[in-house]
Amino acid sequence: MLADAGAPPEFADPDGPYPFRPVDGPGVYEIPVGPVHAGMIGPGHFRFSVVGETILKLKARLWFVHRGVEKHVQGRDPAGALEIAQRISGDTTVGHALAFCRAVEDAAGIPVDEHVHRLRAVALELERLHNHVTDLGALCNDVGHGVLNAQAQRLRERLLRVNDRVAGHRLLRGAVGVGAAALARLPDPDGLAAVAADAAEIADLATGHSVVRDRFAGTAVLGRDQAADLGVLGYVARASGLLVDARVDHPLPGLPAVHATHRHTGGDVLARFWVRVEEIAASAATVAALVERIGDGPLAPPPAAVTPAAGAGVGIVEGWRGTIVHRVELAADGTVARLAVADPSFFNWPALPVALADTIVPDFPLVNKSFNLSYAGNDL
Repeated sequence: MLADAGAPPEFADPDGPYPFRPVDGPGVYEIPVGPVHAGMIGPGHFRFSVVGETILKLKARLWFVHRGVEKHVQGRDPAGALEIAQRISGDTTVGHALAFCRAVEDAAGIPVDEHVHRLRAVALELERLHNHVTDLGALCNDVGHGVLNAQAQRLRERLLRVNDRVAGHRLLRGAVGVGAAALARLPDPDGLAAVAADAAEIADLATGHSVVRDRFAGTAVLGRDQAADLGVLGYVARASGLLVDARVDHPLPGLPAVHATHRHTGGDVLARFWVRVEEIAASAATVAALVERIGDGPLAPPPAAVTPAAGAGVGIVEGWRGTIVHRVELAADGTVARLAVADPSFFNWPALPVALADTIVPDFPLVNKSFNLSYAGNDL
């Protein structure tokens, strides 16, 4: 990352195999998993030290998809850098785009109208909705309840089509720009409320099933103190009883603070499941309130004027996984001189092995999905 670091060295592995620390003792053996997995997820290697099926220790090795994102944007104008920023983690287009834009706006002193913030907030909550709904189905699927996963995927497809109508892209690319927002139309609040009601029914059916509830309840507990010590973010933190939410701590100007009330804060898979359900309802209600306040205002107002100047700024946004932070330094010609990104997955990955201690190996896919962390967001 240093400006005078020179060309990168040739790729090599001079130090030999990664130095996993073995766990010794009677009956202890290791199970390697990854880095290539069976699903459409990123690469990561997990080394389990187990006795029988009980996990004594898990070591996660990441960084297989390090792309040099922060270096790659240097010298680009903010619009060009935004194209990269919104692709940092494919399922978090709006979160990373908005954090980057807010950092640039802070650095350049670009004023942003409250109306634009409302349009951006609509896109941000739509992104939260389709990801949380997807996770509800995936968690049900991991305990063998494929019927509920099929129902959740039906809702996901419905929400992706809403995204396409609202922003012209199923993953909402292009909805946020520097000093700007651009929507084609507003979502139907009644339709989103119906989706939230369907999601709540799926959750009730899931947790009303004795097998599902038995697999969820008490599995992979991340205690409040552990979560606080590790600095976890997003729904993982809130499921452990921490009130960590950038929509409350760093709200967009002119917007009310948004925070769902969570009934389950025991830090287990069940709590992480229900936090998502409650946030789906809160997001649908938030979008309805925003649509009412936006009214007949323009959906693609002209962007704010950008005057090239040197400066530094920070953008903080509550993405669907948790708090996203971008710090940008602009050169005198207005191009990006430096970018530093903190995705919530970077803070939450260390919590996964902690939660998995004394959990059984067959529960790993379920627990991993309850965290649902981004490889790309971590690896950058």
